[in-house]
Amino acid sequence: MTEQAQTTAAPEDDEISLLDLLQTIVDNLRLLVLGPLAVGLLALGISFAIPPTYTATVKFLPPQQQQSAAAGMLASLGGLGSLAGGALGGLKNPADQYLAFMKSNSVQDALIERFKLQERYETKFKVDTRKELTTNARAVSGKDGLITLDVDDKDPHFAADLANAHVDELQKLLAKLAVTEAQQRRMFFEKQLGQVKDKMIAAELALRATGISSNALKSNPTAAVAGVAALKAQVTAQEVKVGAMRGYLAETAPDFKQAMNELASLRVQLAKQEKDEPAAGNGQGDYVSKYREFKYQETLFDLFAKQFELAKVDESREGAVIQVLDAAQPPEKKAKPKKALIAIIATLGAGFALLLFVFIRQAVRNAKQDSATASKLQTLRQSWRTALGKN
Repeated sequence: MTEQAQTTAAPEDDEISLLDLLQTIVDNLRLLVLGPLAVGLLALGISFAIPPTYTATVKFLPPQQQQSAAAGMLASLGGLGSLAGGALGGLKNPADQYLAFMKSNSVQDALIERFKLQERYETKFKVDTRKELTTNARAVSGKDGLITLDVDDKDPHFAADLANAHVDELQKLLAKLAVTEAQQRRMFFEKQLGQVKDKMIAAELALRATGISSNALKSNPTAAVAGVAALKAQVTAQEVKVGAMRGYLAETAPDFKQAMNELASLRVQLAKQEKDEPAAGNGQGDYVSKYREFKYQETLFDLFAKQFELAKVDESREGAVIQVLDAAQPPEKKAKPKKALIAIIATLGAGFALLLFVFIRQAVRNAKQDSATASKLQTLRQSWRTALGKN
């Protein structure tokens, strides 16, 4: 019978507790209603005093790469092409790279100097100006391949100018860098072309210094000498290819083994050609060696010149030109502050805080009416004063 009474009393206690909470809300209804409304109105009034911020948006397409065309041109050269393109993999996510370029110190410092952002943002150090610029300029890449840049400022015209200037400075930076695979190959062949050209000129001058004309080589035709030189150049090209492949392929890879077999075959042919080459007469040995060196450098120069021109064509097809889809225009509407949203959030936040306050205050009042709880509160208060050294 006793257990049944306790079981029956439990729901009644819960019901009384819920009624007590409802009574607490009703007793403080004016505070819970007027308080949040007052805070919301105050927040709304403050939002009118906040200077409006405008957001200008520019959308552009970063430079695109033609990987299939690049691979086709490299295949036409073979050995020399692998050095320029085999070890240079295509970019996995070019859009992320261009986003990093826009956040680089080179681009940001150019914008800081161009728009005098240190004075505008009222920062003492350039590093703080960069942080402020990074906060105000946000760039993201979409699945469609476009990059969207949003720039915030209190002046709508300045925001649009700063957004468009990001694209301009990025374009200037790309003009100094070899970003695409075609650009990297073009720079490689341009460097090699210059080196081989100098060697070819030196070999030609040495050939002329011998004072022997090609008619003197009756026992050693120039065609035979030129053939040896051309074969030697092919061996050099294949050696370059093998050296490049070591950087990204294992020696057991089929492509690497095939390249080694081709190199061995070319070396055998070269050795046979040099062995079968007829000996030059008196006074002609020096001419033969210099003529062979000249033809060797000339062949390399032709190979590099051809691939340099192909790389330039590929570079022009890929292009490092940024294509602007939507240039930034001065925004007509402000982006923030959003007055209505501020007022609503402030009202809800104040209502929750006041509701929590009245519940805690009522709980403390109820605790003081209980002698045991009041004694514990007094002990806690005394311990707190002792901890603070007030006793």
